[in-house]
Amino acid sequence: MIHLRTPSEMDKVAQGGAIIAGLIEALPERVRPGVSTAELDAFCEEFIVAHDGATPAFKGLYGFPGAVCISVNEEVVHGIPAAKRILVEGDIVSVDVGVRIDGWASDSAWTFPVGRASEGASALLNVTERALEAAVEAAVPGNHVGDIGAAVIQTVEGTQYGIIRELVGHGIGREVHEEPQVPNVGRPGHGPLLREGMILAIEPMLSAGSPEIRTLRDGWTVVTADRSLSAHFEHTVGITADGPRILTRAEASLNAAPDTVDAA
Repeated sequence: MIHLRTPSEMDKVAQGGAIIAGLIEALPERVRPGVSTAELDAFCEEFIVAHDGATPAFKGLYGFPGAVCISVNEEVVHGIPAAKRILVEGDIVSVDVGVRIDGWASDSAWTFPVGRASEGASALLNVTERALEAAVEAAVPGNHVGDIGAAVIQTVEGTQYGIIRELVGHGIGREVHEEPQVPNVGRPGHGPLLREGMILAIEPMLSAGSPEIRTLRDGWTVVTADRSLSAHFEHTVGITADGPRILTRAEASLNAAPDTVDAA
């Protein structure tokens, strides 16, 4: 069932989204060589719970052990934080954050360079972030879910990057994962109609090589099949009559396939 939320309900989602935005802004100085992903996870959890009533939405979700998902290099999503996983110069690391507050969930992800990234890694991050921007711009009433995926395709077209097709965005609200699924590929005018009041987690994921993925033996960590670098950017977005409202940024203001699995 696709839920349509009121403006006041979107405001509640934006409360958690503003916490995530603050965390994303605080992370660059923490994402540095010599830091373990467990240390980053602890920082994220402390940051979230420092806000009255807020909790990490992913901790314990389907049994996930971390407060956030931290995925390094070839890891696409759902990386488990670990004391033994130490970041080194030139890595790229995706931090996927969910916050629950007052019964509402928000979700965002950002991929950061560790120290100085290579030209290839920097280009991958740039194109993936631009794919998110284009996808968000397509999230307007009267468009369809397919228009969002089509915007990702158009952004990536002409590059050497692969679009991860088996992982998708999703509706979000009372639950972290709600209908509809939001694939990162699509055709204009296809899929569920976008209506005012829908809230979507839009999250392009690209690889520097093959778009094929595998899940590791831990049952969580999804990696590129060819172990090429992967980047992931995500916003929670409200569909409004005035355009897409990004709910996972500080002010939460307005901005003018095969079998799939909802990504966190």
